[in-house]
Amino acid sequence: MQSSHAASAVSAAFDDQNLIADAGLVPVMRLAERCGLSRLVSEKVMLTGAANGAGAAADAKVTGIVAGMAAGADSIDDLDMLRHGAMPTVFREVRAPSTLGTFLRAFTHGQALQLHAVHRRFLGELAAHTPLLPGSGEKAFIDVDSTHKRVYGRTKQGAEYGRFKGIRTLHPLLSTICTPTSRPVIATVRMRRGKAADSRGAPKFAAEALATAAEAGCTGLRVLRADSQFYNAGVIAACRRNGAHFSITTGMNPSIKRAIHSIPDTTWQQITYPTAVPDPETGELISDAEVAEIPAYTAFTGRKKSEQVTARLIVRRVRDLAKPPTTGEQGELFPIWRYHPFFTDNPAPTLQAEREHRHHAVVEQVIADSKASALAHLPSAHFHANAAWLTLWAMAYNLLRAAGALPGAFHAKATTATLRAHLVHVPARIARSARRLTLHLPQRWPWQDAWAQLFATVHAPPETP
Repeated sequence: MQSSHAASAVSAAFDDQNLIADAGLVPVMRLAERCGLSRLVSEKVMLTGAANGAGAAADAKVTGIVAGMAAGADSIDDLDMLRHGAMPTVFREVRAPSTLGTFLRAFTHGQALQLHAVHRRFLGELAAHTPLLPGSGEKAFIDVDSTHKRVYGRTKQGAEYGRFKGIRTLHPLLSTICTPTSRPVIATVRMRRGKAADSRGAPKFAAEALATAAEAGCTGLRVLRADSQFYNAGVIAACRRNGAHFSITTGMNPSIKRAIHSIPDTTWQQITYPTAVPDPETGELISDAEVAEIPAYTAFTGRKKSEQVTARLIVRRVRDLAKPPTTGEQGELFPIWRYHPFFTDNPAPTLQAEREHRHHAVVEQVIADSKASALAHLPSAHFHANAAWLTLWAMAYNLLRAAGALPGAFHAKATTATLRAHLVHVPARIARSARRLTLHLPQRWPWQDAWAQLFATVHAPPETP
């Protein structure tokens, strides 16, 4: 591709008041309106009387931040993208970034929890209005994980030197929901101090994630999956109180080691992966492994009888490629294995349960997405402002996933970056006629059919119950 004109024959001017760069925000925010985002904020978030008028019209400010994040904003200043060209014509009550920053800084811990309640209800509405979680009535997986987000400002509240030497971080905790045929959506999020232990508050957080999944229509079998930092009696008790199953990596404590060494060699089953997967410890690509299980392993034996749990211990073992095998004249004598156990009451057969547990890694895709979009920065020095920013990102993420689920199968599994490129970042010219607005979009836009279907669906009259 080359320029069609000489450099001296091209000029540019920012002077058109009828253009918008992100016309996809029109149907996306219409979907948010149909799912009651503004109403939920008005009902749940009580910021009236906050300093500098931050509590006034909280619904307009929340929807403004969500819209900016849906378009790719990763800082408060980036929210100024909502005020270009004809955006004030298409959207009402568009607020300046300084106003939105003041609004975020007015949050307290209790008001951040009110915003969590909005997020939960909003996810339930999105799931009710769109095919966001197909198959959730039969089986759904709730994945819990944490991540560290590096921050640089010396005045950021809660930022501490934690897991990574010399790096100050905040420590978000999040949970996602997915089904065997859907991409994950975000169930719950929590902002925590940089030094907070991974498992701090995990039982309560797991219970909230399971309750959110039920509100989102996950009425069938639910399995909570997590890494070894969440292997504790409290998390498993929360699963059982909420009628859910669990699948949690255990790590290699002495009790687990003794149980693994008691497994007879004849019970190991071969498993072959359709595509090579990276080993979680070495990064080596592996294409096969062996799996066995202990049907009745009792965990937490150091606790009182009522807190002990008996369930399946499933173990995957792979050859340790980092250590040369012991060899003799007849070849390998003692193969060296590395073991990856997890504790579960998933009723699926052994190999299926192992595959489903390994799919827990899907939560890492959501974490990577967050750091490539709205969580590229945690923009405020105030801890609760960053906590609110985290929750608003979760709303924007779920809103984009719901918008992608409407047009068709392709966008239902697209990444959020692809959703922005195909459905949001499409320019349009505004024309007015007979009190109506018409969006004139580019000819031959490659994804115009999906965009038109999204637009028509969210602007159609609501179905009568």
